[in-house]
Amino acid sequence: MAYESPALSSPLAGALNHLLEAELWARERLAPFAGDVLEIRAAPLPPLRLSIAADGRLGTDRPAAEPSLVVTLRPELFAAAVRGEDHLLRSIDVAGNAKLAAEVMFLARHLRPDVEEAAAKWVGDVAAHCLVGMARNAAAWHADAARRIAASLVEYAVEEKQLLVKRAELEEIAAAHALLRDGLERIEKRIRRLAGGR
Repeated sequence: MAYESPALSSPLAGALNHLLEAELWARERLAPFAGDVLEIRAAPLPPLRLSIAADGRLGTDRPAAEPSLVVTLRPELFAAAVRGEDHLLRSIDVAGNAKLAAEVMFLARHLRPDVEEAAAKWVGDVAAHCLVGMARNAAAWHADAARRIAASLVEYAVEEKQLLVKRAELEEIAAAHALLRDGLERIEKRIRRLAGGR
């Protein structure tokens, strides 16, 4: 299996280290695993190997070392991310050192980039605050709309389903209708006979 060169993996290491840099607690959780190698697989991209440094940061200095943990991002990751954190985490497979896997999954749950701070460097504090607020509102609106549509579909299936008749029920109704029609015809004949007999 071919592995990504350190030159190409360093942007990922840089992005992850940027997240870790802002959170001392996260680096402290990774520091006990210094020297371990983490491999990230996300087909069709080549696997990336990152080593854990003594200070809890990630580096590319040991790409040839065997990984202690392999994290596989399945293709449905992005679709799962839209559905929520639980779905997102279910689309990530981990294999290897169980303690390191537990820490990596904990970090995946709790380590969040400060998007507003990053955007502020480009557009300023006020504009970044507005943009992030608009993005949050749009995401909340989409999630609410999806919930409402799902609830409406469920209500339709439960309430309006009574308008649909199964074939067996339709046959029962037709048979009952035929019996009623025959009974009514017999009653009409008797009435005619009684009326004619007077």
